[in-house]
Amino acid sequence: MSTPHVLAGRRGQLAATALAAATLLNATLFGTGPHDAVASSHREAPLIANDPAVDNTDLYAFVSPDHQDTVTIVANFSPFQEPNGGPNFYPWANDARYDINIDNDGDARPDLTFRWTFETEDKRQNKTFLYNDGQVTSLDDENLLFKQKYKLEVIDMHNNKAKLVYNGKVAPSNTGPASMPDYKVLRDQAITHLQGGAKVYVGPADDSFFLDLRVFDLLYGGNLSEVGQDTLRGFNVNTIALQVPKDILALNGKVDRNPNVGIWSTTERRSLKLEPGKAKAEGDFVQVSRLGNPLVNEVVAPAGLKDAFNGLEPKDDAKVKDLLDRVVNPELPKLIEGIYKIPAPPGPRNDLSEIFLTGVSKKVGDKVLDVDLNSQLNNADVDQKRFQAAEMLRLNMSVPVTQQPNRLGVIGGDLQGFPNGRRLTDDVVDIALQAVEGAAASGKLVDALAAGDKVDQNDVGFENKFPYVALPRNEAVNAGGAQTANVAPAGFDGTIGKIAMPTALGAVALFGFGYWLWRKRQDHIRKYGAHSAK
Repeated sequence: MSTPHVLAGRRGQLAATALAAATLLNATLFGTGPHDAVASSHREAPLIANDPAVDNTDLYAFVSPDHQDTVTIVANFSPFQEPNGGPNFYPWANDARYDINIDNDGDARPDLTFRWTFETEDKRQNKTFLYNDGQVTSLDDENLLFKQKYKLEVIDMHNNKAKLVYNGKVAPSNTGPASMPDYKVLRDQAITHLQGGAKVYVGPADDSFFLDLRVFDLLYGGNLSEVGQDTLRGFNVNTIALQVPKDILALNGKVDRNPNVGIWSTTERRSLKLEPGKAKAEGDFVQVSRLGNPLVNEVVAPAGLKDAFNGLEPKDDAKVKDLLDRVVNPELPKLIEGIYKIPAPPGPRNDLSEIFLTGVSKKVGDKVLDVDLNSQLNNADVDQKRFQAAEMLRLNMSVPVTQQPNRLGVIGGDLQGFPNGRRLTDDVVDIALQAVEGAAASGKLVDALAAGDKVDQNDVGFENKFPYVALPRNEAVNAGGAQTANVAPAGFDGTIGKIAMPTALGAVALFGFGYWLWRKRQDHIRKYGAHSAK
């Protein structure tokens, strides 16, 4: 069973009381203002596209609406999961580490790292190809043949470690309503409550990201004709959700003085030794994927730099000038100008740099965005000489929860939304399109792009309590609706083989027999004539 531990007296080993050595802001790179780096997303780089189990897809961070003394962080992995993708479905990698990193002092180094590692129990062996051989009603059900468990530990800046969860239970892949008639029961059983008010969920979920990805077809067809299709509708992802008290994340445990944190997720893999039918993990762990802000690595970094960025640590972002230059002189506004004749804002784009690299603060550069919002520079106890510009998702934990969220976040007048953290309901594609066209700097939306991609919300609703993400889908994406039903078909009694299997096999048998008779009749007609077959 999972074994929660006290979060070290609310701080303990987790306390980030010392500043790590950091590189000073490099004026030769940043000039009068900061620059930006990149983050990863769905299949955004050539190498990680071939290793989906460790591909970061999205990162969310927001003050929990129903427990406002906590922050919820959601990290998604393994994109484009077709719900019917058996027999192996979508396990977590046993030879990888899945990390959520927190920087609260602005030095671009993790002050806290929450780390998940996984083990697998596979009872199938040479007995069956099935993921489960009967109806599954609990995580301990003997009919569930493939199970995973996780260990969660937290690591501070001095590499001190505290184990928070032993043998945490992973929710299984949703194999369908016949196998798992009430998946919510399984999902809820996979939520682990830790002493001190923290919660953890590990398992599949409906992909929370909603957008039309036909931006890659010359920006929605070249005339905005290709919009309104939710590309990720019906697909699932693997999800890690963590709800943790704010004072655990804040510098020196003081949310009132230091409410701003930077967050990014990473995955690290060990190298594999491949033999026929075997793969053995060996060697050191190597970072293979990284994610802070959404979409940046997909539409900002050119193809030749994407793999390199996935291996970068934030502390090294400022050293890669080619990446920084792609943000202060971004490609996307120029493409929009060329295709849609909407003038691109002049560079250098220090407004974008402030949003993504330093956080929004009056203390940054030439004050393009003259407001204090979410930069660690605004934390009272930060040594500003040690501040390091780096790409990460930044959250001001002191901004009150919005009762009626605006999907456009900050540019829509809702300071709790993206880029101040990221809520599940934030429409980051439309926000990003407006931001690259200068809306954040001007304070005015670009009317010509007001409709965006016309995908304004997820096709299924999110939940109002932890882990907030929607239940994983169990119907094929190509079924034409990708419903969320988690109820067994009418008449199904819960035992595989009693009704569903005989009915299906009977239908196949009747069809096969009818086809055989038809073929025999056709042969007879060809041989003796049509009248003799009557």
